[in-house]
Amino acid sequence: MPRARSTRTYRQTAAIPQEQGSGCFSGFTIIPLAVIFVSMILGSMALQTSPVQWDSMPDSNSAGLSPIFRPEVLHWADSIRKWASASNLDPNLVATIMQIESCGDPRATSGAGAMGLFQVMPFHFQTGENPYDPEINALRGLNYLARSLAAANGDARLALAGYNGGIGVIPRAEWTWHAETKRYVYYGLPIYSDAVNGINPSPAINDWYSNYGVSLCNQAAGRLGLP
Repeated sequence: MPRARSTRTYRQTAAIPQEQGSGCFSGFTIIPLAVIFVSMILGSMALQTSPVQWDSMPDSNSAGLSPIFRPEVLHWADSIRKWASASNLDPNLVATIMQIESCGDPRATSGAGAMGLFQVMPFHFQTGENPYDPEINALRGLNYLARSLAAANGDARLALAGYNGGIGVIPRAEWTWHAETKRYVYYGLPIYSDAVNGINPSPAINDWYSNYGVSLCNQAAGRLGLP
């Protein structure tokens, strides 16, 4: 669930949870102290904004799944509802994760080793489990999402960051987050918001799709036998 991916012709914000939020920091240079000071202030202000609580959003705690998601993701609609119910999660949040991670391709694989619908890293699976089995993949991925949401006190934005960057990033100032985690939240939260508010078509999904999702969703469509 973090880091660079692509044995799937897809370079994106992928979720590979890592407990301490470690990942691919690169290209860092010495930054002037003034910039650091301003960044700290902005990060502090961002953390003090009102959190988006998933259980207070429209239809967020129901069995309702928004139709705004890509057809490749809606292919899994019944399973998403079932998995969300079993994990006590909003199906729209589950679908948002699937949208960004695999666009519904059960065989999606990243260069970092993440696998399946929810791009789960190998160390989350138990011996003998098939990481590409949708049921197993959902069990392990959504268990981590539920833990991330709990650590974020129900704040969907922070939960998305935790799923991508590791639960350890949740209490940290946002200026310390990896660029990938910031992108993940940048696209993920608006998609989730569009879903629970019934904004269809979703500008957020169209934005993500045009910038990151075309190859991934074409791959998923081919895998699923969709037109």
